Amino acid sequence: MFRSKANPEPERAPVTARRRGSIPNPQMQAVLDELAKLSRKPIETLTPEEARRQPSVMDAVKSLLEGQGKLARPEPVGYVRDVKIPGPARKIAARVYVPGGDGPFPVTVYWHGGGWVIGNIDTYDASCRAICNASRSVVVSCHYRQAPEHPYPAAPDDALAAYQWIAKNAAVLRGDHRRIAVAGESAGGNLAAAVCLRARDQKLPMPIHQLLIYPMLNNNFHSASYREYGNAKPLNERMMLWFMGHYVGHQPEGVMSSRAFPVKAHDLSKLPSATIINAEIDPLRDDGKLYADRLRAAGVPATQHTYSGVTHEFFGMGAVLVDAKRAVAEAAEGLKSSFRRYH
Repeated sequence: MFRSKANPEPERAPVTARRRGSIPNPQMQAVLDELAKLSRKPIETLTPEEARRQPSVMDAVKSLLEGQGKLARPEPVGYVRDVKIPGPARKIAARVYVPGGDGPFPVTVYWHGGGWVIGNIDTYDASCRAICNASRSVVVSCHYRQAPEHPYPAAPDDALAAYQWIAKNAAVLRGDHRRIAVAGESAGGNLAAAVCLRARDQKLPMPIHQLLIYPMLNNNFHSASYREYGNAKPLNERMMLWFMGHYVGHQPEGVMSSRAFPVKAHDLSKLPSATIINAEIDPLRDDGKLYADRLRAAGVPATQHTYSGVTHEFFGMGAVLVDAKRAVAEAAEGLKSSFRRYH
């Protein structure tokens, strides 16, 4: 069903639609232009090892700031420390962001993006710092085994193990075990949603909220957003085929399983409330919209907002993008509202 490698083709223009659609706003376009200057090769033409060495959108943000004569400093938080979490196959690397002040604080367990193949804790550092400060929660950013060396179900198995360990050891992290949410961007949003489903089905302690930021929840390449933005940057359809080919390949179970693609779950009732944030110029836009609709139909409170004129990966760009700051504020309000209900 999925190709593991797309045909090597020249990189297309930074935008936009295959048929119709918006163009990036000026701030977003400045980041895309800077990314183009970094000579990033099309991910789908590379090996996973090569792709992991490519410049990221956050490298473009840093370069843009430096070009404006500004210092690209991380947003300060109370303190940060790296930890190792027991996993089903090996230790899971994690980074703990603690807000300033006295705890215990609520906890947000976060998983980074990168199509289950690329990306790491460092790449998504800005997002975690922003969530930590805006939500006043301990953010635990968890890595996971990546494909193709470790295809599905390695990543969701690691995600569930990390969540369970954090729920049991929240106090060690200055966290409150009664107030634990899950969050993730892109493939990380997929893992956060999958953790909620498995916690419900296995009768584990449930997260109290799920924050899903432009999540990969489906393997449908025929949605309206794929038709409109299949050639968008920094994420396009060819990249998604490459990611999914490495992640699930031709595994029948993976292709059909809600553990791999949560939107395939028949029953979405009795799940945590959700805040879902999407970018307009993104082939994954409709994944989030569909999931929010299905959650609400199942009686789960869910809010979903699509930010116009921005692309996939915009959330962590608060240093250069006003809409990223707005999205962080919206995400934090969803988290804080849930934390207040259980305080």
